[in-house]
Amino acid sequence: MTRRVHTVLTIAGSDSGAGAGIQADLKTFAALGVYGTSAITAITAQNTQGVARSHVLPTEEIDAQIDAVMSDFDVGAIKTGMLATSEVVELVAGTLAGQEVPTVIDPVMVAATGDRLLEAEAERAYEKLIAEATVVTPNVDEATVLTGIEPADTDDAREVGEKLVEMGAETALVKGGHLPTAEVEDVLVTDGGATVFEHARIDTEATHGSGCTLASAIAARLARGEDLEEAIEGALDFMERAVRYPLDVGEGPGSVHHLAHLRNRAEREPTAEEVERIVERFVSKNVRKLVPEVGMNVVGATPYAEGVDEIAAVEGRITRTMAGISPNRGVRFGASSHVARFLLAAREFESDLRFAVNCRFDTDVETALDALSAPAAEFDRASEPADVKQEEGSTMGWGARQAFGGDETPAAVIDRGEVGKEAILKVVASDPELLIERTLAVHDAL
Repeated sequence: MTRRVHTVLTIAGSDSGAGAGIQADLKTFAALGVYGTSAITAITAQNTQGVARSHVLPTEEIDAQIDAVMSDFDVGAIKTGMLATSEVVELVAGTLAGQEVPTVIDPVMVAATGDRLLEAEAERAYEKLIAEATVVTPNVDEATVLTGIEPADTDDAREVGEKLVEMGAETALVKGGHLPTAEVEDVLVTDGGATVFEHARIDTEATHGSGCTLASAIAARLARGEDLEEAIEGALDFMERAVRYPLDVGEGPGSVHHLAHLRNRAEREPTAEEVERIVERFVSKNVRKLVPEVGMNVVGATPYAEGVDEIAAVEGRITRTMAGISPNRGVRFGASSHVARFLLAAREFESDLRFAVNCRFDTDVETALDALSAPAAEFDRASEPADVKQEEGSTMGWGARQAFGGDETPAAVIDRGEVGKEAILKVVASDPELLIERTLAVHDAL
């Protein structure tokens, strides 16, 4: 039985390295469950290191592709990327003028490697295209070209957005990746005001294709019927995950991982099953001597986890019984708070870490840590900043950042506690068997 799906059209250039352009658009569409169609404007010979050559297709060939798609498919949104020349920009602007579907304009001008993808004389032609935009998504450099305003902070970005709306765009999303702010601040401007979206700044050079990915994700969500702000917020989350977990391909910085979102969802059930397997081993081995007063929890993160709701854990924890230990309830996502937040913070330093368990800690356990084949680290709550201590649930993240700041990834982290807070040992690992091995090594050494 066939299933009707939402369709999106991308009008953009081809990237032979597949990190950006048409290839990135189609991967993103597939990851978000929409059917991607395409009209190729230019063929580029490029890879992770740069653009070697570029060939723009004749406008009649581009027009024929657009017509072929629009005459047959029920297109729910259109996204534009590399348009290369004034003639192509004007062609696309004229085509969009007769459409009633949401349109995302990504004003691609320069590749992440610094290579120009738009002729200088074509920049002025963009004014007509912007007037057809449901949302236009410039970065700082593109915003400067389009408006003459060089944004240095979010106030400037808001001014840029207002200028783009004056030029005819329904909304403008001015991307803040190049602004000198601690967090990345993307500014969405409508005729009703501005909204700032904040997300973590990721220390990576593998950002090739991030702009295409964001614009494509917005288009996909708009095609699915989401309102604009919901679509943008979801697309920013999607893009952040794609950038945080890049693919090590080529000799350059690599590519964003367009399918990280999809792969992550696919791993939810296997991750929960792996946590269940760890719990079963601990119960069968009766690790009662390692269960703290507050109870033990085993947590497992999906490969590209970004939040507590993507961490599987034992609901109600594991507690001591007369005969041994027992989980209070089953495994579900979002069941852990403290250990889950600790693992998420640790993954900022070592993304391969996926599993953790909290254990009792005292001088005997500290001596037993000699059985580990990897080092242990610790953090001191006495040096925790007052503002962190006052923020509910922030201690685990702060503690992990202290413990994982060194050159070597620890196998276990000691929290010596304080008044009213039990001392705890957290064992971490990249896979279930390693977590079991490390935990049992400490247990058997007691």
